[in-house]
Amino acid sequence: MRLSAINRQILSLSIPSIVTNITTPLLSLVDVAIVGHMGASDYIAAIAVGGSMFNMLYWLFGFLRMGSSGMTAQAFGAGDAKAQSRVLKQALLVALIAGTVMIALQSPVCDIVLRFMDVSGDTAIYAKTYFHILIWGAPAVLGNYVLCGWLLGMQNSKATMWISVFINVCNIAASCLLVFVFRLGITGVAAGTLSAQWLGFALALLIAATRYKIVKTTFREIIEWTGLRRFFKVNVHIFLRTVCLVTVTIWFTRTGALQGPEMLAVNALLMQFFTLFSFFMDGFGFAGEAMAGKYVGANDKANLKASVDSLCRWAFAIAVLFTLLYIAGGDFLLSLLSDDKSVVARAHEYLCWVVTIPAMGFLAFMWDGIFIGATATRDMLRSMLGATAIFFIVYFIAYPRMHNDGLWLAFICYLLTRGLILTFIGRRYRRLR
Repeated sequence: MRLSAINRQILSLSIPSIVTNITTPLLSLVDVAIVGHMGASDYIAAIAVGGSMFNMLYWLFGFLRMGSSGMTAQAFGAGDAKAQSRVLKQALLVALIAGTVMIALQSPVCDIVLRFMDVSGDTAIYAKTYFHILIWGAPAVLGNYVLCGWLLGMQNSKATMWISVFINVCNIAASCLLVFVFRLGITGVAAGTLSAQWLGFALALLIAATRYKIVKTTFREIIEWTGLRRFFKVNVHIFLRTVCLVTVTIWFTRTGALQGPEMLAVNALLMQFFTLFSFFMDGFGFAGEAMAGKYVGANDKANLKASVDSLCRWAFAIAVLFTLLYIAGGDFLLSLLSDDKSVVARAHEYLCWVVTIPAMGFLAFMWDGIFIGATATRDMLRSMLGATAIFFIVYFIAYPRMHNDGLWLAFICYLLTRGLILTFIGRRYRRLR
């Protein structure tokens, strides 16, 4: 395969994934925008709290998407239609069971999270209403994780893009109808989002069933222990990696909060620079998942090496582009994100750390995708454990002396360590053996 063909393949997979990454947060943003016109600040706070609750819960199940994409891509590369179907059915079974358990445990889970977030009064009441309605969408959301991962493994990132767009359109239409026509308030917002989640899941199922040949398998074959053991082995590593990631994120946010509301706002504002960069880098990471998995499954070492080399060049180019963007337009982006002059002024003091994010973080994003595709999830976990250890070591040394600068130094070291460890381990994917 010529290099130009590999580059075209990377772009055909990454661009739809980038669009998906950008549109996915719109689901919660639409809810916030709608309640913002309902005339009560408690509504906005409740949606923010409810959104955070679901982010924490669903984030832990991200392995359903990542595990599905890597294992499916390998089956695709090997031309094993039965294995492709088995991965899909096993993952959907786990997703539906997990979603059902979340529904069954909704009351204690909601109470625990609200206490953890220290929410009370009308905000807590509205957040509970929002949560108890939207939790019924858990099987659909987790099922969508599986289907989007599976479709990516089948080298079809365009389908995931259109599913995301469809969900957002349905959410806007249903929520506006229920809130502004039927006057259902926050109940209507939650019900609108719930309907969009299930409609999106139905569309994803329809695409999978009509575009691809799903090989018939018995329930015994789906729960066959050898296949399930590999499925859980891969996904346990990803789950534990996610726990580390969530731990670092929560600690970062907590430390900002301990410095006062203004510093919390400053760090939240600056973290949007990381989020924006991640939207683009994750797109190329998804391309890495699909391509690495395909070539590992096909035992095509030449194209695996060529794909890794091309992905490295694309990741480096994106990192350079975002570094220049943040250097030249960092202050302008801050002004777009907030009208609070004091917060913007304080954020400017830490802009030097944000500028380093692309250079320090691009390797981690790129290699994560390749490792997921190769199902080398144990190595991913090792790199995350090492990076998490470095984060806390640097934090406890630097923060007492440097305060918020020390927090950002720890975060930058965490990103760099992830990338360097993965690069060291990942050299084997560039070797022809």
